[in-house]
Amino acid sequence: MDTFSEHKNIHTPKRSELPLCPVETCVQLIGSKWRLLIMRDLLMNDSMRFGALQRSVGKISQKVLTSNLRDMEEAGLVIRRVYPEVPPRVEYSLTETGRSLKPIIDAMWAWGEDYQAKAK
Repeated sequence: MDTFSEHKNIHTPKRSELPLCPVETCVQLIGSKWRLLIMRDLLMNDSMRFGALQRSVGKISQKVLTSNLRDMEEAGLVIRRVYPEVPPRVEYSLTETGRSLKPIIDAMWAWGEDYQAKAK
């Protein structure tokens, strides 16, 4: 069995720290193109290493991917597992909260398919 150190935010923010509007809260957490694509790829895979995630997301720089993953970890959406190897192996996966966004991603997929089908 692999040993690793797991990094995830287990602290839920205070309600007073969140926007009043629930839609704004959701947009604040997942509202960027990159975060949605990161979640899409992590939903399709149990966990992914940084390089594989960068390739699957597409034209995202290392800096932008790192920044988004850190923000998503801080928000409690992503878990980062670091394995004590040389060089270190790091894998990312979604938390239960992150996986709870699957219906939203699925709805966006269905809407996108419908929109593409109507395109000329």
